[in-house]
Amino acid sequence: MPKLARQRTNRKGILMATNRGVVFLGPGKVEVQSIDYPKMQNPAGKEITHGVILKIVSTNICGSDQHMVRGRTTAPAGMVLGHEITGEIIEKGRDVEYLNIGDLVTVPFNVACGRCRTCRERETGVCLNVNPGRAGGAYGYVDMGGWVGGQAEYVMVPYADFNLIKFPDKAQAMAKIRDLTMLSDILPTGFHGAVNAGVGVGSTVYVAGAGPVGLAAAASAQILGAAVVMIGDMNQERLRHAKKVGFEPIDLTKSDKLEDLIAQVVGVPEVDSAIDCVGFEAHGHGSQHGIEAPATVLNSLMTITRAAGSIGIPGLYVTEDPGSKDEASRQGNLRMRFGLGWAKSQRFYTGQTPVLKYNRQLMQTILHDRLPIAKIVNATVIRLDDAPQGYQDFDKGAAKKFVLDPHGLLN
Repeated sequence: MPKLARQRTNRKGILMATNRGVVFLGPGKVEVQSIDYPKMQNPAGKEITHGVILKIVSTNICGSDQHMVRGRTTAPAGMVLGHEITGEIIEKGRDVEYLNIGDLVTVPFNVACGRCRTCRERETGVCLNVNPGRAGGAYGYVDMGGWVGGQAEYVMVPYADFNLIKFPDKAQAMAKIRDLTMLSDILPTGFHGAVNAGVGVGSTVYVAGAGPVGLAAAASAQILGAAVVMIGDMNQERLRHAKKVGFEPIDLTKSDKLEDLIAQVVGVPEVDSAIDCVGFEAHGHGSQHGIEAPATVLNSLMTITRAAGSIGIPGLYVTEDPGSKDEASRQGNLRMRFGLGWAKSQRFYTGQTPVLKYNRQLMQTILHDRLPIAKIVNATVIRLDDAPQGYQDFDKGAAKKFVLDPHGLLN
């Protein structure tokens, strides 16, 4: 039994480790409950020897979690949420060779085997072996293999030698933990969107969505050399924060035509690169403000992106959206102006971010003070017990990235 785990005594007087986590109970309902202490087993119950058990140091609330909590996916009640995990190894399987008890590690949200064709091609977002239902696995997420989530005190991580990166200096990492906690998802996701949008030195860039992923994409565009980074939203608090941290805010309530708003900033109604950080729960802007329109971001980005330009799409799109008011959208179908993108010879890049492709170099940018991502996304630390309130505040559009502190280690 791990010495660092909280313990309790069962009816027979035997010490047993305990665990608590954030559990999805149904649309609009999450609760911190006692959950099973992690075992070295895969979701099918098969014993594994390549995993580790982590004492979670930090774990974040993600906009993708909100899709489930809003009832916009087929997530079942009882799921333990959370795929953004940083933790300390307190137990390891006998086949884990290159990590040790006490190591502080960052966990990609992708569960990846490291052995299949896609993992060998560094496309770990669509591992072929960790999810019997489809390509790709993740912790605490619907249809992603059944792996238990990490908004908890302890979690099991499989294929540890392949998936985990040890921070080289534990004390240095703890001093920068509010930044480093973003390595598990939103920073690599934003960076993936910027890279795939072709952002480079002198680029003009538009980012759709001023939430944490949008801000991470905007920050990524800056370190890639963009000349101008615009970020669009209808949430005034988020727009003010985006301006405060150095981006050009685009208030989408001001016009039906995004190209006109772009022209006011760069002099022409187009950009070199565009990044969709909104996804399928998009709403119309201007006179259509507040009306759900799942394809509106993609259509507007095709309009403003230059001919032969690229559109990065890290925003989440689902195969089923049972909460949609539109029949086509409930089946994952979008009313896209695809012919416009085809006519302009634009390139579209979609899918789960392969975090391992980026997180080592992004770790270095943080450790060497090149990327203050915690400040940029307004990282806000709260207790694990306060997670339900964090979900409510985030759902209302708070200009914050909520970081859960299960063991009180971040203050």
